[in-house]
Amino acid sequence: MRRWLLALLSVLFAGLSGLGGDAPRAQAAPEPSEEVDVALVLAVDVSYSMDIDELALQRNGYIEAFRSKELHDAIAKGAIGKIAVTYFEWAGGHFQHVVKPWTVIDTPQSAIAFAEELGEAPTRRGRRTSISGAIDLSVSLLEQAKVVPMRKVIDISGDGANNDGRPVETARDEARDKGISINGLPVMLKQASYFDTDNLDLYYEDCVITGVGAFVIPIRERSQFVDATRTKLVREIAEAPQGPEALVQKAQARQPRVSCLQGERQWRDRMGN
Repeated sequence: MRRWLLALLSVLFAGLSGLGGDAPRAQAAPEPSEEVDVALVLAVDVSYSMDIDELALQRNGYIEAFRSKELHDAIAKGAIGKIAVTYFEWAGGHFQHVVKPWTVIDTPQSAIAFAEELGEAPTRRGRRTSISGAIDLSVSLLEQAKVVPMRKVIDISGDGANNDGRPVETARDEARDKGISINGLPVMLKQASYFDTDNLDLYYEDCVITGVGAFVIPIRERSQFVDATRTKLVREIAEAPQGPEALVQKAQARQPRVSCLQGERQWRDRMGN
């Protein structure tokens, strides 16, 4: 863990120079029209509500997941045996940075290489929380991907409700109408912050996720990051469930249990608008 903390601290002091950077040294860029089991966008919250330890734990969760045998086996068992994945970090609507562009992973070696390059990339932080902006960029990245996926999935992790950009439901529904599924990893570590969201898991279920088999895996303890992230990725790579649509879609057809505009209201109240 010290390794990730030192890396993050160095970036916080040096990363203010901009959002650019050198391209990863090793990259399995997709061939035009390459077929894959799933095109997976990993959209990771780096807003200031996440402390340094949480940012390190969050990044490490993805690194360890791509190193794991469980994930390697899930890829190998796919109908094609390949996935395409991209990883970006986001905060407010104007703070988005693609850390790892589209990469095809089809062997344990390529998965481990992805993990290693992710571990070497800097992490930045930004103000506010725009889940809708993260969804919109994810949709754009999926439309630009030079692959032919059997499924398109957006994977969003975050620790708060949408408080910047357009309403999250609008972005979610547009993604759904394009055949894209969205899953969530709400980080629910109590910090006694004004912008903490009670029942963030319910907010993600009612306002963020969508699609057949969509699911939420909440993180309530720091020790859960690695296991929860690995479990989430393995489920996303595995075959989509057959039969009726997921229960979450039925839940979203009724009145939401929480307000999907609570983040925007918190921000307005805080700013006195």
